[in-house]
Amino acid sequence: MGMRARYCFEGEEHEELRGQARRFATAHIAPNATRWEEAEEFPRSLYGNLADAGLMGIGYPEEFGGSKGDLGHTLAAAEEIVLAGHSVGTVVGLSSHAIALPPILALGTEAQKHRRRNSSAPS
Repeated sequence: MGMRARYCFEGEEHEELRGQARRFATAHIAPNATRWEEAEEFPRSLYGNLADAGLMGIGYPEEFGGSKGDLGHTLAAAEEIVLAGHSVGTVVGLSSHAIALPPILALGTEAQKHRRRNSSAPS
């Protein structure tokens, strides 16, 4: 297998992240991707697997539950998950939190920014 091109901004940190994403996708997505896509399913439990792998919230501030990084980290991880998991649809599903988080971080109250699912914070 030949060496794949990388983005010009990537460094050692990105390569480590790619390895982490590749291991996650190989273990949790690739064995099920075809079945999920044919059945038009997305297992919600995959979010927990993503968090356990340290890949949830890439590009979002740590103080709000993210795992830091920037758009470059997000791109590298998503690309690797697609390639190793053989499923664009699953990556799109895993990225669904990106719909609500930017407006909450930009315009939300401090309580909204710090609220986590299953927390005792007010809704």
